[in-house]
Amino acid sequence: MKWLFKWLLRLVTLLVVIVVLVLVFRDSLLRGVVEQEIRAQTGMDAKIGKFSSSLFAPVATLENLKLYNTAEFGGRPFAEIPELHVEIDPSALTKQKLRVTLMRCRVAELDVVKNEAGQTNIVNLFTKASARVTKSGGIRITGRLVDFDTIELLDLSLAKARFIDMKDPRNNHEVRIDMDNQPFREVKSQNDLNGILTMIWLRSGGAFAMNSAEAPRATSAPVPAKQK
Repeated sequence: MKWLFKWLLRLVTLLVVIVVLVLVFRDSLLRGVVEQEIRAQTGMDAKIGKFSSSLFAPVATLENLKLYNTAEFGGRPFAEIPELHVEIDPSALTKQKLRVTLMRCRVAELDVVKNEAGQTNIVNLFTKASARVTKSGGIRITGRLVDFDTIELLDLSLAKARFIDMKDPRNNHEVRIDMDNQPFREVKSQNDLNGILTMIWLRSGGAFAMNSAEAPRATSAPVPAKQK
């Protein structure tokens, strides 16, 4: 029986070591999973400088996140995000619903690229994202189907944006947005997101509309929350 005791002891020791390693490197492991999931959902490569999460609550913070356009849009950076902080309602998650209680997103730079075919990367991104939504409105994330519910508070900052025309570089230009900690409440639908894009477009002075078809359509957007 001694050999059995020794093997059990070794097994327990190995399991303890594995648990410790997972706890120590948990965020590093999850960072890789998140990068892969971003690519699966958007088709874009992602690099995360730092990923931190809580063991006891569905809260995560991504620092120095960089998203890269696909090859058809030059493969150059799409967005540089110094901070993306997300807090999720755990009770809703148990019901297969994704309810974000707080999303704080600070964007240092957003690059809008128009390729030689006249397609814009943002429109392309929305098209791909919409294609991943099931007929019932569910979103499949890491093999799990959840229904998007709402973002209760979106705290959005956007410093500047650039427009890049791959067909005619003479149209390239940069514009300051200078949106700092602008809160939006109860973001629930595609129309709400379109409304936020419309606000950004208006703040840019319509600088990114190459023609009327590219301009965001005004919708019943969420009214920006008043800052206290």
